Amino acid sequence: MRIALMGDIHSNREAFSACLAHASECGADRYVFLGDYVGYGADPNWVVNRIAELTTEGAIAVAGNHDRAIGIERSRMNAAAGMAIEWTASQLDRTAAEFLSTLPLTIEDEDRLYVHADASRPGDWIYVDETASAAASLGATRQRVTFCGHVHVPMLFGITATQKILSFAPLAGSPVPLLRQRRWLAVVGSVGQPRDRNSAAAYAIYDTSTCEFKSLRVPYDVETAAGKIRAAGLPESLAARLSLGR
Repeated sequence: MRIALMGDIHSNREAFSACLAHASECGADRYVFLGDYVGYGADPNWVVNRIAELTTEGAIAVAGNHDRAIGIERSRMNAAAGMAIEWTASQLDRTAAEFLSTLPLTIEDEDRLYVHADASRPGDWIYVDETASAAASLGATRQRVTFCGHVHVPMLFGITATQKILSFAPLAGSPVPLLRQRRWLAVVGSVGQPRDRNSAAAYAIYDTSTCEFKSLRVPYDVETAAGKIRAAGLPESLAARLSLGR
């Protein structure tokens, strides 16, 4: 089975549409969504309702911090993110808002754990961006592979038999075998707001038969997505950063 893993979509319809089309062309059998479907971008209803539709067809979805921020205190967010969430809350229809409110923080499926951020304290939204945080997340589960988002930058961490943590950035398009004798944590990058100075949307495919993980980049209509952010009156920085990949 080929699993398409997408996170940090952030209301970016253009990027999400491009990734869904790409995954379909790659023969994806299942979709897994790793949180942060809203915030920053200008198409929250379309994105959330599309994900909800896909879950009725067998897709898996967990909650991210921006999803959980709808209707609650947002003191931990920066000003631009907070403004985007307030705008998003005013735009979401009832169906989309109710769907977000029902999402779990984690889901286990066979030998895999899906979570938006750190698996040891998923509701604290800790970034898994270096070996110490990766070790804490891996230590919280016995599942062989953990998939997460939140960081907006693709990364792979592996734990050896001697408990040493290895880390590297996967090369887009090159499959990486996640050896069965090791345990792994994969950060899949961001569909809607990449932050590794590459504007192309990021997602990944994991093949359960071969245990191969492939990070993928998909160009999309950045100017249209940015133009919608400006037209909505959201902070200019949220539009400008899309073309910079940061």
